[in-house]
Amino acid sequence: MTSARSETLSSAPAEGVLARPFPTPREIGGPEGPRTVALGGGHGLAASLGALRLLTDRLTAVVTVADDGGSSGRLRDELDVLPPGDLRMALAALCDDSEWGRTWSDLLQHRFASGGELDGHAMGNLLIVSLWERLGDTVAGLDWVGRLLGARGRVLPMASVPLVVEAEVVDEGVTTTVVGQSSVARCGGRIDTLRLDPADPPACPEAVRAVMEADWVVMGPGSWYSSVLVHLLVPELAAALHATPARRCVTLNLSAEPGETHGLTAPEHLAALRRHAPGLRVDAVLADPSAVDDAEELREAAQALGARLVVGPVARGDGTPRHDPLRLAAAYRDVFEGPEPRAGGDAHG
Repeated sequence: MTSARSETLSSAPAEGVLARPFPTPREIGGPEGPRTVALGGGHGLAASLGALRLLTDRLTAVVTVADDGGSSGRLRDELDVLPPGDLRMALAALCDDSEWGRTWSDLLQHRFASGGELDGHAMGNLLIVSLWERLGDTVAGLDWVGRLLGARGRVLPMASVPLVVEAEVVDEGVTTTVVGQSSVARCGGRIDTLRLDPADPPACPEAVRAVMEADWVVMGPGSWYSSVLVHLLVPELAAALHATPARRCVTLNLSAEPGETHGLTAPEHLAALRRHAPGLRVDAVLADPSAVDDAEELREAAQALGARLVVGPVARGDGTPRHDPLRLAAAYRDVFEGPEPRAGGDAHG
């Protein structure tokens, strides 16, 4: 196991300002930047993508496909397709910061408000599903949307079929089974066991290939169980995450979320990761100072994964638990430029 150490990011930028010149992708990973894969879903994945697209043009989002609520859930049930919502959010996050990119990003996120059946549907969900029906190919449909948007990266589903998340939740000594991503996300109590239905879903082959060819794999932030850890339950994807020569970075949330991680400390987030992926080596754990109650305890939790702990300001300066894209990009830059792990750095459960 590699010896972990905690470090503070050398750059502590003021809000919206970097303490040293922002690097071009060429400076940190060749002409197009490091090959980077980001795992997650929803707002958490959108946050990491918004930062990572500033560092590299070789970026792939691998997105959960277990959403069962809202517009996504309705389309999933009615048309028997992958839930498109988290995929849509990832595509919107990769839109270029130009008039073209901002317009298309806003259009993807636009929701209809009416008294009819369109009420609550997101325009981007309808666009994605329409392309799936026309092309008969999920990945090709997402690639076409990416081309239309001028997206700076690629978006892929983590599995080729819709998934159902189930969790065993312990609350005041009573264990209950909670079914469905939306229900798991807002459940009370502590999640003890997480599983998928089907239990052995086919991974998206392109997602597996991206992980195996990556220089860096980034997990989190996001809903820890229902958006992040679920990737470790897809056997082929989990095997790739263990086998890839890429280095791995875990980005912790700024705070525990109401529902599935209420009351969960930062070290307990890492313990849950280790419990669901015993033996997975992690190279770096990135945390904002606001998420660190006990630095030594968190350092030891990172060390149990084989990782070094990197602490630096990545939150917005407005007091909300949201990541600032420039600060987070600066933090990823420092992580990516950090020391290579020593030989024998695998962590064991």
